[in-house]
Amino acid sequence: MGSAQPKQFLLLGGRPLLMYSIEAFYRFDARIPITVVLPGDQSGCWEQLCRKYGFDVPHKLEAGGGTRFGSVQNGLRGLAGSGLVAIHDGVRPLIQPDTIARLFAEAAIHSSAIPVISSTDSLRWQDDQGNRPIDRSHVRIIQTPQIFDLDQLREAYLQPYQPSFTDDASVWEQAGNPVHLAEGHPSNLHPRPEGRD
Repeated sequence: MGSAQPKQFLLLGGRPLLMYSIEAFYRFDARIPITVVLPGDQSGCWEQLCRKYGFDVPHKLEAGGGTRFGSVQNGLRGLAGSGLVAIHDGVRPLIQPDTIARLFAEAAIHSSAIPVISSTDSLRWQDDQGNRPIDRSHVRIIQTPQIFDLDQLREAYLQPYQPSFTDDASVWEQAGNPVHLAEGHPSNLHPRPEGRD
């Protein structure tokens, strides 16, 4: 986002982005436990922001790892029981509770639900042979929250890390589990600074 401040702490409508993401899950179901995984050196800043903005939605903090893979592993270790788990990018603040509900319902049937939207951009494949157009009707843009059977996801995260693990669905699939694609929503945006992932 072009800022030295972590993007999950940038303000939207006068409050940090991350607060909106947490509230969406709380509005979906106030009984579900919410875990926020942050780099260890950001937990103090987050706690200060919660006090400053009077943010009192119940949640617990877990320290992140050196990669997204490691951070999810740490978050999973802190969860008890079985059922379904949703993993969401905290900087997708516009996720709506009705979308979360629909994804949980699909994951209850298929053991996973990965929200996707169609690409409206023109796409090209480039390799050392040159480049060529891609039929965008076959391309899907991946969103979060990605929802999984918790026991199966824990087992998937016992695998060694691979650079190809760009999201939780890729970890899930590498463990031999089918990925169920579900309808996402165009407003479920993930802001990205130019030139960076």
